[in-house]
Amino acid sequence: MYGKILIVEDDRSFGTMLLKWFERNGITATLCNGMLSAQEKLSESETFDIVLSDLRLPDGDGIMLLSWLKKEKISIPVIIMTGYGEIQTAVSAIKLGAFDFLEKPINPSLLTQKIKSAFESVRDSKNTATKSTADTKSTDTQARKRFSETGVKIVVGRSTLSKQMYSYIDLVAPTQMSVMIVGESGTGKEHVARMIHERSTRANAPFVAVDCGSLSTELAPSELFGHKKGSFTSAIEDKTGFFRDANGGTLFLDEVGNLPNGVQMQMLRSLQEKRIRSIGTSLDIDVDVRIITATNENLELAISEGKFREDLYHRLNEFMIRVPSLRECVEDIKLYAEHFREEANIELDKNVRYISDDAMEMLERYDWPGNLRELRNVIRRSVLFSSNDEITLENLPILTQSVQEIDNNIDIALFPKPENEKEKIITALKKTNGNKSKAAILLNIDRKTLYNKIHLYNIDL
Repeated sequence: MYGKILIVEDDRSFGTMLLKWFERNGITATLCNGMLSAQEKLSESETFDIVLSDLRLPDGDGIMLLSWLKKEKISIPVIIMTGYGEIQTAVSAIKLGAFDFLEKPINPSLLTQKIKSAFESVRDSKNTATKSTADTKSTDTQARKRFSETGVKIVVGRSTLSKQMYSYIDLVAPTQMSVMIVGESGTGKEHVARMIHERSTRANAPFVAVDCGSLSTELAPSELFGHKKGSFTSAIEDKTGFFRDANGGTLFLDEVGNLPNGVQMQMLRSLQEKRIRSIGTSLDIDVDVRIITATNENLELAISEGKFREDLYHRLNEFMIRVPSLRECVEDIKLYAEHFREEANIELDKNVRYISDDAMEMLERYDWPGNLRELRNVIRRSVLFSSNDEITLENLPILTQSVQEIDNNIDIALFPKPENEKEKIITALKKTNGNKSKAAILLNIDRKTLYNKIHLYNIDL
């Protein structure tokens, strides 16, 4: 590959990592931290072949950048980097002329593929980046399919509980039953949902994932059911909503216990009648959607406390699958650890080939309160710090049940007590001067989890 790329990313550490990755691949890259600085660069005489932009920016977003490019008649392929559950906005980006989009965390091999395709489009035709109106509908469908293919490769566990879970997946997948997936945080509930979708009769239709914890009470109806332009102050364009985005396929509602109370009745009605009504309209629209939900909460307790509707719970829970914790599947740890080692090698451009016997023994003895997510983070850091081709005990953090203290006694263990979470997140953010990527590493969690916790505790630094 060759050419020049403009990176628009406000997370400095992540942007720097992308810069180094492009340099290693022979690509000249320039980093901007926001939409205004990107507009300045794009307005200068210097030309770029591709723009790689984060969707969320401190002074705007990728959609606004696309609109500006269109207004200025600057024809350049734009690849949007999206976060978890942003299928609606990603599809809107495609409609506005985005070349493609990538789901975070970025998969290096997928990034290579999409950048290569963008360079080829520049070489083949100067007009490729401008999509015609006639192609919009087909592009819309293709975009959703690409979104569903960006998930991390699923490793099949061999423990007794894992095999039982897979047998349940195979049993329910071909049916149209609503499935509720329960399990601790970090066990891979979304991967189970994707497996059900991919083994169902809807496999070729959209898989749309929604983080219910990120839905505000005010905007949840719009996000789920759509709205008509002008139906409320910020409704500057029509929105189809997640239900219509998933029509014919699967709608995955992650952490469904966080669904706002006011929306639960609308959700129940939509599921029972298989019809939705967008805000600002008087017409009902038929939708054919299979619902899969996930939760790490006790919804029966939430029902008794009046926080979740019992009738909706029974409608969503036609079939339940429990995802076992990692500590219950010790025989699977080696399999997952080796997979994460290979994954980290690709992401970090390393060549760590082995995990020593004593290091593996420590991995199997640890309790893993953060489950697969924590194991992946531990292996990822171990590969990064490894100076040769083997992960040893020296490369691993101290895996004990007690609290860890590193970097000036900052506690970075996964949170054993929920009441301490907010304090530890604030401490980590202050320690990293508000850099969320670095704070997530300190806290031994991924960025998605950190953003959800910041939203949950209304943290504003």
